[in-house]
Amino acid sequence: MNSFTALGVPARLSEVLAGLGIETPTGIQAATLPDSLAGRDLLGRGRTGSGKTYAFLLPVVARLSGGRRRRPGAPRALIMAPTRELAGQIHEALAPLARASGLTTCTVFGGVGQNPQVAALRRGVDVVVACPGRLEDLIGQGHCSLSDVEVTVVDEADHMADLGFLPAIRRLLARTPEGGQRLFFSATLDRAVDVLVHQFLSDPVTHDADPAQPTSDQMTHHVLHVERDHRLAILVDLTSAPGRTIVFTRTKHGARALTRQLTRNGVPAVELHGNLGQSARTRNLQAFHDGHATALVATDIAARGIHVDGITLVVHADPPVEHKGYLHRSGRTARAGHAGTVVTLTTTDQARDVRALTHAAGIKPITTRIAGSTHPILAELAPGERVHAEPTGPTTPVIGIRGSDAPTRPRSRRDRGRVGAASGPTKPGPRPTSGRNRPSPPDTPVRTGAGRAGSGSAGPGSQSVVAFSTGFRSR
Repeated sequence: MNSFTALGVPARLSEVLAGLGIETPTGIQAATLPDSLAGRDLLGRGRTGSGKTYAFLLPVVARLSGGRRRRPGAPRALIMAPTRELAGQIHEALAPLARASGLTTCTVFGGVGQNPQVAALRRGVDVVVACPGRLEDLIGQGHCSLSDVEVTVVDEADHMADLGFLPAIRRLLARTPEGGQRLFFSATLDRAVDVLVHQFLSDPVTHDADPAQPTSDQMTHHVLHVERDHRLAILVDLTSAPGRTIVFTRTKHGARALTRQLTRNGVPAVELHGNLGQSARTRNLQAFHDGHATALVATDIAARGIHVDGITLVVHADPPVEHKGYLHRSGRTARAGHAGTVVTLTTTDQARDVRALTHAAGIKPITTRIAGSTHPILAELAPGERVHAEPTGPTTPVIGIRGSDAPTRPRSRRDRGRVGAASGPTKPGPRPTSGRNRPSPPDTPVRTGAGRAGSGSAGPGSQSVVAFSTGFRSR
């Protein structure tokens, strides 16, 4: 079957997809749509970028079309996602399908005021795209009921488990009617996902449609063995090449520090991490999407679900903690059949862990030792003439923690989260060791309530993290 209509998708929805330039189903869509459109519970695995979003949006919209009228505060379908960014992107893909079918939708997540969300629910919506924490808050306040839900979707189910959202997911699923259809989609199928499947899915069909990672002709993997003092110069070189680049750091402060340093060295860069307010996160992601920024420096908050076309290079400035993180970070490139390059920077003390990490991920990277800050391999990994914007601050690294690559404190709160913001150097002071100025842990939100993920639903849960050392830290 090589068309959506042949798979059972209603003609009006196929026409919407054709208008968006989507005419041929992907592997995960072709595998799952006949069963999901027939109303079966389903577990689908497809790697990031494989088309999972339309694989569940089409049956949701088809199921609700022409059905019973919605009631205020009682949505008819629920789609749960682990991060605000992913929820927003799902909602953006849903909008044209919903309009064509006369359905109303809204998003529910933290980091923004709840009043517009409450108002939308009171008017009545057919489909809610939600992060678990804020949705539980609104249910607890009496603004939302799941008693009318006909279809429930859990996207990135394995990531939900990794982030510690399983208790919240269980509670929310338990509030939906037992006879409703439930669709779980995930990049990997592991034991944590199996727990949800056995508890909440009825006679499910499982589709494992795509390889765990892109093939070698789509994505090339490199490890650069570098000296710590040369990391910043190498990152500046890679990110100043033409094209879009995502650079991953382990901590929120590390992402902020590196963003400032790239900007000071003429690279248009923005940051994405859990310390930013939702408006700043949206603004920065849009700047990257529009091309105003060519480098996005992010924590693992961007490793799942964030889709921006044309990302040619992913750089692990700080190696991830475990192999699943490596695969999900790397999956930001080589999407939809396009080629991409993944580069991991490692210092001598990280080399053994990086070897174990890539082995566990099933990756055989090309390893290159770089003695200084330049090497011909850099031009091969990120080809093209290096084009720098006008530097916005000092063009040399700021002296601070761990030699030459630590940042300085921003001049004011307004500098925090500004697109491309960079503050001038300040006099270094003693590193705080206690109180609210204690250096930030990895990008994990604090839990609120009894065993429940915080209402922001913006990042990982509060599980322990074994961290690699990082060269980008904040005073």
